Amino acid sequence: MAEETRVMKADVVIIGAGLAGLAAAAELGDRGKSVVIVDQEGPQNLGGQAFWSLGGLFMIDTPEQRRMGIKDSHALALNDWMGSAGFDRPEDAYPRKWAEAYLDFAAGEMRPWLHKMGLRWFPVVGWAERGGGFADGHGNSVPRFHITWGTGPGVLEHFIRRCKAHEDAGRITMLYRHRVDRIEMQGGAAKGISGATLAPDDAVQGARTNREAVGDFRVDASSVIVASGGIGGNFELIREIWPKERLGRAPETMLSGVPAHVDGRMIAISEQAGGQAINKDRLWFYTEGVKNWDPIWPEHGIRILPGPSAMWFDATGQRFAPPALPGFDTNGTFKAILDSGYDYSWFVLTQKVIKKEFALSGSEQNPDFTSAKWREVIKQRILSGTRATGPVEAFKEHGEDFVVADTLDELVAGMNGLAGAPLIDAAHLRAQITARDAQVDNPFSKDAQITAIQAARHYRGDKLIRTAKPHKFLDPANGPLIAVRLNLITRKTLGGLQTNLDSQMVGADGAVIPGLFAAGEVAGFGGGGYHGYNALEGTFLGGCIFSGRAAGRSEAIG
Repeated sequence: MAEETRVMKADVVIIGAGLAGLAAAAELGDRGKSVVIVDQEGPQNLGGQAFWSLGGLFMIDTPEQRRMGIKDSHALALNDWMGSAGFDRPEDAYPRKWAEAYLDFAAGEMRPWLHKMGLRWFPVVGWAERGGGFADGHGNSVPRFHITWGTGPGVLEHFIRRCKAHEDAGRITMLYRHRVDRIEMQGGAAKGISGATLAPDDAVQGARTNREAVGDFRVDASSVIVASGGIGGNFELIREIWPKERLGRAPETMLSGVPAHVDGRMIAISEQAGGQAINKDRLWFYTEGVKNWDPIWPEHGIRILPGPSAMWFDATGQRFAPPALPGFDTNGTFKAILDSGYDYSWFVLTQKVIKKEFALSGSEQNPDFTSAKWREVIKQRILSGTRATGPVEAFKEHGEDFVVADTLDELVAGMNGLAGAPLIDAAHLRAQITARDAQVDNPFSKDAQITAIQAARHYRGDKLIRTAKPHKFLDPANGPLIAVRLNLITRKTLGGLQTNLDSQMVGADGAVIPGLFAAGEVAGFGGGGYHGYNALEGTFLGGCIFSGRAAGRSEAIG
């Protein structure tokens, strides 16, 4: 006998228990609304992708920046954002409005509001995505990446705490292992959701879980907020929307920077209800992925967050031309790698570089920052002698993408061994490194990367903890030599469901869909893609917080 359909009622139902959904729920609870949050995963995955993040937030003209000697402003950030976004389509009207609204937030209320909530930040502001070389083009003119003490979990804990208080008061109900299959519409307006209850699964956080349906459910609500995340774990969907005209062929081999439950299935379901996904071809995937030697989810990759010093070569050992430099232009370098005819590239560096410049993305790869304890940071990053952080050294020892050698000939042999073919000529690689090494003999250089390193060290934060002093790679005193095979890795989708500034979904006909809202990555972090073509980093968590808050405060939710 079939199990009877479970029916619940609420003012608002939120699909997705990630950061955007929690931010929306916290605000709705503050307004006294009854809220049901549904998620296809179990309670161990509360917080979604944000849990695994480094906790970086893009903020403008903060006390942290000013203490580091950084002069930032709303006008400078606006110039950087618009030069990076490259909005060029009629459907970019709402994304542009959301970008402008986020910049107002990031330069104004964002930090004091989050600070009052309890968030704190590491005092050294990171300089991510430094750009393609022109002042009016892509990139951050100044450091803006504020790492939250506690990393991703440190961001989430305050929104979870707020939601838990409302849950204890009976205003929020959590429905885990509930998969939404349909948004219920009546007379062109959203009236709730329906779907399947899934069998329990106690897999560890981030691991793939079962999809065994054991019952049905329905939630009746006058407002539905879709906050279900992106598509980074769904390789089939990624290949369907791949921007061949802009980036060329889709890579045959990729790693996944997100768990398998980041499947994008709610995008099609929202479109069936009348929503419109725009800018689907705008993707934000990384070039510096390494296979996780201790994986949790399928094709689990970890991104290296590099400083500026590692030399970057294609699969055949040819050095990339600027701006394909570490930390400068993600999309430009992504295309350069694909244009090489291979799906991977190489970093070549020294122990001195890996010690100071290598960080790994993710809360679990930065236990010192995640602990929010200064003694752990000092122990890992200052008192470790010549060694890099524990997680970086573990990858160097166990990671299949790492080659360590005392001589360049041995290094090249290892690189070719990993490739399974003699693609790299040792003499050619040596000539390129020797030419680079000759440029560090004095403070003048025609090598763009050496110039970039010297510029980075003018910023005291980079000089202190993120940029090694220029040195000769082939000098044994700076060794051993290290090569890292870099895989392409999925992460974020920049396009998404089109929304107005009230977070209401807007259909293909330009009309608002009553009762239907979207927030977070599924909405392109606002409007259907407020990044445009390029992200400035710290804008993913920031966008989830901002768009989730906007949905929760939306006047369209009565």
